[in-house]
Amino acid sequence: MESNAQERLKVGQVVQVEIGSVAHGGHFVARYNGQVIFVRHGITSEIANIKITSVSSKIAHADLIEVVQASPNRVNPPCSYAGSCGGCDFQHINLVAQRSFKSEIIKEQFLRIGKMDLVALGFEVNVKAVEPADGLHWRTRMDFAVSSNGRIGLFGARSNEVVEIKDCLIADSRMNVSELATREWKSDPRVEVAVSSTNEVSITRSGRSISGPTQLVEQVGPNSLKISPSAFWQSHKAAPVELVKACLLQIGAKPGDHVLDLYSGVGLFASALLKEVGERGFVTLIESDKTAVADARRIFSGKENVKILQGLVAQQLPIVKKADLILLDPPRTGAGDVAIKQMIKSKPRKIVYVACDPAALARDAKILADAGYKLDHIEAFDLFPMTQHIECVAGFSPAKR
Repeated sequence: MESNAQERLKVGQVVQVEIGSVAHGGHFVARYNGQVIFVRHGITSEIANIKITSVSSKIAHADLIEVVQASPNRVNPPCSYAGSCGGCDFQHINLVAQRSFKSEIIKEQFLRIGKMDLVALGFEVNVKAVEPADGLHWRTRMDFAVSSNGRIGLFGARSNEVVEIKDCLIADSRMNVSELATREWKSDPRVEVAVSSTNEVSITRSGRSISGPTQLVEQVGPNSLKISPSAFWQSHKAAPVELVKACLLQIGAKPGDHVLDLYSGVGLFASALLKEVGERGFVTLIESDKTAVADARRIFSGKENVKILQGLVAQQLPIVKKADLILLDPPRTGAGDVAIKQMIKSKPRKIVYVACDPAALARDAKILADAGYKLDHIEAFDLFPMTQHIECVAGFSPAKR
C-alpha cells in the first residue's frame, strides 16, 4: 500500500507553497498537505509555485518555477546558468542573506545532530565574508564535465545531464573559461583546470596534462609549496591564508610541541606549524592520497622533525602514542567514530578541526563531547559563496573534571 505522501504528490505536479526554513544541502523546506518538500531556488517566506521532481515515502523534492510573492533577499542571478547548472545553489539570494542562511544551517545541524545549542553555549556563529566581495571569480580548481557534443559544462543539480556553459562566474578569471568553452573536448569525460597563487594555469584532460606546469607553486605567507594540480588544495583563492591564520590562532602551538596533522594533504597546515613548534618540535602528517603524500615528501625533504605516514587515519594513528596537539581537515564525510577514538588516545591538549560540512562536524563534535572534549571555539568562513557549502574551524579541549 502506498503512503499518503506518495498519493498526495506526484512527479511533475505543480503546487503553490510558502517557503520555510533553509535546509542543509542547498534547499529550503516547504510543506503541502503535511508532506515535507525540499525546494531548490526558493527563499524563506516566499510564496511560490513549485514543480515536484521526485517523491519518496518520507520527502519530496521540487524546483521553484514561479515566484508569486518574492523575498526582499531575492536578486537577479549574475549568471545566466543559475537554476540549470548545478555549480551554484544560491545565486538568487543576496550575499548577506546567503551568509545568514549558512549560519542557520550550522546552528541547526549542531542542535539536531550534535545535540548542542550553540547560542545557549555562548557561540555567535556569523559566517565571515572573504574577498572577493561580490562572491565571484574565487574558485581556483574546476572539474568540468564534457557533453556528448564535446563541450565543457557542469552537471545539473541532482542530475547526470551535462549543462554546457560558455563561462563560469565563480571560476577564477585566470582560467579563461570562455576560451575553453570554444574548444572541442571529444573523447574526454573530464577537463580539470587549476590556477595557482603564483598565476600558473594547469589544464588536464582525464588525468593527462595538456597545458601548463605539472607542478604548481602555491605561496601561503612565507611558505612556498610545489604541488601536483590533481592534489587536494583549498579551492577558494583566499582559503589557504585565511584557514592557516585561523588554525594557528586556535591551536596555540609552542616550541617543542608534537603536532599531528591528520588528512594532511600536501602539508598546507604542517608547513605553517613547523615554524611554531621550532627545531625542538615535531609534526607528523597522515594522508591516504598517494599524489598528496608524494608532494608532501618533496616539500618536507630534509626536514628531520617531520614524519609522513601514508594510509587511512584510523589505521595509522595507533603508530603515534602521544601528541600535544591535533589538527585535522577531513573530507566532507568527516573523521568518524573510529578515527576520533584513536585521536583522543594520544591525549592532546587541543584539537582543531577544519570542516567543509557542518553535518559531519556536528556529528564528530558529539563524539568528541562524549569522549570528554568540549567545544570551546567555532567560526565559519564563506569560502564557497553562491553555493550551499560552508567552511568551519572548531576547537576542542579536554573538559575539566
